[in-house]
Amino acid sequence: METILPLLELTHKASAQVRRLTTKQKQTLLLDLADLLVQNSALIIAENKKDLDLMDPSDPKYDRLLLNPTRIGGLVESINEITALKDPANEVAFAKTLENGLQLTKKWVPMGVVGTIFESRPNVTIDVAILCLMSGNACVLKGGKEAAFSNTCLVGIIHEALEKNGIAKEAVLLLPTDRKFLAELLVATRFVDLIIPRGSQSLIDYVRANSKIPCIETGAGVCHTYVEKTADLNMAADIIINARASRPSVCNSLDCAILDESVLEHLVPLLKEGFDKYQIEVYADVVAYPIFKKNNFNRLFEAKPEDFGKEWLDFKISIKTVSGLNEALEHISQFSSKHSEAIITQDEELAETFLSEVDAAAVYHNASSRFTDGGQFGLGAEIGISTQKLHARGPFALEKLVTEKWVLKGNGQTRW
Repeated sequence: METILPLLELTHKASAQVRRLTTKQKQTLLLDLADLLVQNSALIIAENKKDLDLMDPSDPKYDRLLLNPTRIGGLVESINEITALKDPANEVAFAKTLENGLQLTKKWVPMGVVGTIFESRPNVTIDVAILCLMSGNACVLKGGKEAAFSNTCLVGIIHEALEKNGIAKEAVLLLPTDRKFLAELLVATRFVDLIIPRGSQSLIDYVRANSKIPCIETGAGVCHTYVEKTADLNMAADIIINARASRPSVCNSLDCAILDESVLEHLVPLLKEGFDKYQIEVYADVVAYPIFKKNNFNRLFEAKPEDFGKEWLDFKISIKTVSGLNEALEHISQFSSKHSEAIITQDEELAETFLSEVDAAAVYHNASSRFTDGGQFGLGAEIGISTQKLHARGPFALEKLVTEKWVLKGNGQTRW
């Protein structure tokens, strides 16, 4: 294939067909897709295994790549949740009559064609497709080669659902994995209305630097949890272990624990059992290192400057020691990717200061950052977590896949 422009043109044409669907028609389409995912579970798992067989199981991306009955069931549950949500397309934001008699209405309407670029997470294929279709959009998917078999299988099932409902299969387009087509996608302003990169910081930086299409940045998360001196230390240990170990390769997992120097002696021993269980590597600063060493942490390293501000995506964690809230805020300000930040404290006033001062899409008091997720927020699913401030921030979900249209009705009004 020399160019993807003919494919993009077909998707652009199909977007008009999707835009005209009623809420009921979109719900029927997605519920048909849910049924097909269940019916084809064995096929999906078999195709996914072809991708898994090409990846080292020790690679942090392996968990992201994995599809199993539980995760397929989660995709079906997301579809059911999304179809129960309010359809954001063609809702009237407000209406009024101007002094000249013009009837003015502002409506929410679909974006058109949404392009998403992602790496080794085949569940994103379903998440993007269902969110786009339910909001009245077509979509273009540019997945990574790591998930090629999985993505091809899933899009084939989506196409079956589309054709069953009389909709052109090009409404959901999977592009070839060849990197050369990414550059062409990013300048296809005639056919694509929005680009959403989801993946590593290098991918996001490339898209931001090269796209002529408006972008929403999602994916990269350098997340911190600050344990303040009044914290319940058993709670703090549970949260740190959960946020680092439950799914280390996702963007809302913990990368750096910021510990008040006064809690080190008592908190570090509470981390030992969990860190050993999950074989977590610790990269501790000069203050924390001897205390971790004294408590016999075997996977212990002296932190280097580059170990802070790093998204580990693995069973690894940085430890930064501070003296008070201001130093914690300074560290977060310097190294945060503005994704999710947490404080563990019993001081309510100090917690409110942290929640107000930290510049991030999601901030937490006495809870794990692992909850930053469209499904957990009751949004059904998300395309990614937006870390910018325009046009959306946080879980980029159904409600954000629309834009504004102004509609004016008159009876001959003119303006000179």
